[in-house]
Amino acid sequence: MDNNYELIHNTAENQYEYHIEGHKARLVYENDNGVLHLTHTFVPKELGGRGIAGALVKDVFADIEKQGLKMKPACSYIVNYVEKHPEFENLL
Repeated sequence: MDNNYELIHNTAENQYEYHIEGHKARLVYENDNGVLHLTHTFVPKELGGRGIAGALVKDVFADIEKQGLKMKPACSYIVNYVEKHPEFENLL
């Protein structure tokens, strides 16, 4: 899915964000020595139904790969996403 959302890595809050129409979609993580424990994905109800969560997860995975980090999904949405997209298993 192509999108024009700007991925913001808010290191102070340990989260990745999209700012859309005055709302903030976010993916929260904990960094454990280069392994990002992806703990929560949140999309405000005002932005629901547009595929924003999937776009956010995909963009975060790309950033994790670019940085040479690994991830551990701890959020059910992300666990399901990886199950449906095995091409990202190399990041586990």
